[in-house]
Amino acid sequence: MGRPVTAKEIWAWCMYDFANSSFTTLIVTVAYSVYFVQVVAGHLGQEGTAERVWFWGYAVSMLVAALLSPSLGALADARASKRAFLLWSTLLCVACTALLAFVHAGDVWRGLVLFGLANIAFDLGFLFCSAFLVEIATTETMGRISGYGWGLGYAGGLLSLAIAYPFISGGFAESNLPLYRFSFAVTAGFFLLASVPTFLLLRERAVPQPMRAGQAVWQQAFTRLAVTVRQLGHYRDLFAYLIAYLIYTDAINTVIVASAIFANKVLDFSPSDLIIYFLVTQVTAGLGAAGFGILADRIGAKRTITVTLLVWIALAVAAAFVQTHAQFYVIGLLAGAVLGANQSASRTLVGLFTPVGRQAEFFGFFSVTGKFAAVIGPVVYGEVTAWTGSQRWAILSMAVFFTIGLLAFQRVDEKRGMAAARQ
Repeated sequence: MGRPVTAKEIWAWCMYDFANSSFTTLIVTVAYSVYFVQVVAGHLGQEGTAERVWFWGYAVSMLVAALLSPSLGALADARASKRAFLLWSTLLCVACTALLAFVHAGDVWRGLVLFGLANIAFDLGFLFCSAFLVEIATTETMGRISGYGWGLGYAGGLLSLAIAYPFISGGFAESNLPLYRFSFAVTAGFFLLASVPTFLLLRERAVPQPMRAGQAVWQQAFTRLAVTVRQLGHYRDLFAYLIAYLIYTDAINTVIVASAIFANKVLDFSPSDLIIYFLVTQVTAGLGAAGFGILADRIGAKRTITVTLLVWIALAVAAAFVQTHAQFYVIGLLAGAVLGANQSASRTLVGLFTPVGRQAEFFGFFSVTGKFAAVIGPVVYGEVTAWTGSQRWAILSMAVFFTIGLLAFQRVDEKRGMAAARQ
């Protein structure tokens, strides 16, 4: 823990955000999600059925990730092996993403299983990478470094979109489908290559925790989890924040997953239109993450998150009534900025509330909260779409989640939570 943190190491940590953004951008949001709804599951019948299947599949994968995150986070802390866990989760995500290139029309189960495994591995990788933040940053620089990571992540998303454009721009014409599917393998390659600096330069500073005689590593992990659960009363602001985060990130995750499908099905965006749209919004998201990361260090993460949630409420209502591509572009530009800002400040707040030595475990609880949120929101979105036959009602329902999350978040005392983490 005493080794000084170098600028190269901070850059290497940020590079993982750069690498994994290709997965969220192209697989979860822009390319594979739309491909699944339009091509893989397009034969399933009445309007809204393909969307329902996709959102349920996504929700199940997030549920599995939610159940695995706390125990694996505690295990990584106990063995001081965050780096090894990060490596294996990355390799699994990359392999399953590459195999999506072999998913054809009608391969609903294959498409869901491969995506589900890739998504689970992706989210576990996010957990282990985020847990390094407490080791490489101080309380004074945590917001800035987290913001740099998110900002570089959006730059990675921007570059991966540009690389994928020649393969996706031809859309779902039969002659272009092989190229469209090849973009999934390209995404996997981008993720793998861009993550290499992280594994070469990022150091594990934690030390293995002493174990009782005859106690297995898994037993130690669950023992530590049980202690954390019992101590949540001491970390009451972390607990209150996780409740609020559960609610508001529910809506954010759902908007991310649904945005390209909404644009394609409601506003008739072509795959080429979607690439250009997300190229533009990635720029504002990156600027929002970096800019608000600096702001969070100055005014506090709580105020930063509050501002972003107020903007999200207005944008969700506006999106429900959007009629033109131009209007959707305006909403997307603003949404990108507050998305990056909210994600950066949220990760910062957990870092500020986390005691040293229990990073992976606490970020595991942070991760599991987000994953359970990602179970609820997509299911609600998919069911509202199926019941009403319109995604406009579904996107409007997200404004309700943002509002409830904002109200719950006001119970969090940032200074008190930081003091508890230092005790």
